[in-house]
Amino acid sequence: MIRFLIGAFLTALAIQVNAQGCSDAGFCTMGAMKPDQPFNKKVEFKLRSMEFSFYRGTTTTSPIVYVATADFSFSLNRNTFFQVKLPYQAVNGNFGSTNGLSDISLSLTRTLKSTDKYDINATVGGKIPSNNADLSDPTRNNIDFPMYYQTSLGTYDAIAGISLKTRDWLFATGIQHPFNENENTFKFKEWPEPDIYPDSLYVRTYFESNKLKRGTDVMLRVERNFRFAQYNFSLGALPIFRITKDEIEDPDTGLRKKLDGTTGMALSIIGTFGYSLNVRSGVRLLMGVKLTDRKVNPDGLTRNMVSTVSYYYRF
Repeated sequence: MIRFLIGAFLTALAIQVNAQGCSDAGFCTMGAMKPDQPFNKKVEFKLRSMEFSFYRGTTTTSPIVYVATADFSFSLNRNTFFQVKLPYQAVNGNFGSTNGLSDISLSLTRTLKSTDKYDINATVGGKIPSNNADLSDPTRNNIDFPMYYQTSLGTYDAIAGISLKTRDWLFATGIQHPFNENENTFKFKEWPEPDIYPDSLYVRTYFESNKLKRGTDVMLRVERNFRFAQYNFSLGALPIFRITKDEIEDPDTGLRKKLDGTTGMALSIIGTFGYSLNVRSGVRLLMGVKLTDRKVNPDGLTRNMVSTVSYYYRF
């Protein structure tokens, strides 16, 4: 029965290709905010780990985003962990293809309290851009690609969060704040008229992101985990609130302007299935769909659906 329920759950997620999927600027998989965290007071977990994952995300337009990530955690002492995430991203869509190193994530996580029934963890960290989000198309006079095609968000971000974890539940919240605008210059008037593909109507399915400065995000995670001897699965909700408006430089006036429709909630449903190969290693499948989204998304983070396959090893 359990195998049937797991299969039905994953199938239900997979067929919802017209729903909305996960989108965040990175902090939902950092430190205390990560989904599907281990919790077993009877087994002594190793304090260092590495995880390799492959991500595929479909977007609201044509691009498909692929990301391969190496995720390393090192123990500074029994209660303090340092995490480094190194992602490589490739995008393919109607405008063309891009690829390259994506933004590097660094975080420090501290266990504030640990009992037999729960752990409370806190994380501080940041993201370092790999480029200025200004990858351009050499076949079209080096016009900048929309943000969906950029391998970096082009900003330095500060991140903080806290979580409460038990055997069955995970509650987490976090905040991510970008400090600068990027160098992307995607604007409608630079693209050719309908006689050259992609035409101007298709171009306007994206949002202008000229010198974009993203707003501040706040996330919540509520996750129910079902744990067994060698495997576990979870189902959770992930609302992300953009609490301040995105800004761009107006292509006509050159003045900064705040964009209406960029604040509000993006709500996703996340499911995971994990299988332990042994006490040190295992595999994990994560799938997500989004139920609601913000009206205007110049940052290119919106996804129709996401899926991630991971292998981890603790040592």
